[in-house]
Amino acid sequence: MFTDAPMIDALITGILLSAVTIAWVVLLVRIVGLRSFSKMTNFDFVTTVAMGSLLAGASQSQDWVAFVQTLAAMASLFAVQYIVSRLRYRSPRLNAVVQNTPVFLMKDGRILDDALRRTRVSKEDLIAKLREANVQEMAAVHAVVLETTGNISVLHGGDVDAELLTGIAPVETVTRG
Repeated sequence: MFTDAPMIDALITGILLSAVTIAWVVLLVRIVGLRSFSKMTNFDFVTTVAMGSLLAGASQSQDWVAFVQTLAAMASLFAVQYIVSRLRYRSPRLNAVVQNTPVFLMKDGRILDDALRRTRVSKEDLIAKLREANVQEMAAVHAVVLETTGNISVLHGGDVDAELLTGIAPVETVTRG
């Protein structure tokens, strides 16, 4: 792309295309917002993984057409993510398709074995999260929630504001994924 010497061209191409691509991603994030790399929904996660793949592909482009095509793919991926996030606020149906529902794994000091089984979270992983959260007594745990991001939140200690528990699916409504 830049010189006739293959090794020097590979170095120059890798460095320059990576720098331009990173600058392009930063520009797109500035336009679309930081949410573009969040883990809020399945769609956001897939977008983040795809963006990483496109970034790698752009830095290894062999010609300008492939490079520009990759930059266009990045822009369109950000645009689709932006449009979907805007539409989620207007359409509860689309939101339900794109957004996972948080699920109780433990409630009021009781481990919900059925929820663990249905969400494929092991009891060992749950116990590890309780230790991470510095839980010293199971009875002190108000709730453990598998969040929409895949993270596990532990609410323990004093009183818990009821608003923090809204929108969490009881085990009966958990579907197999």
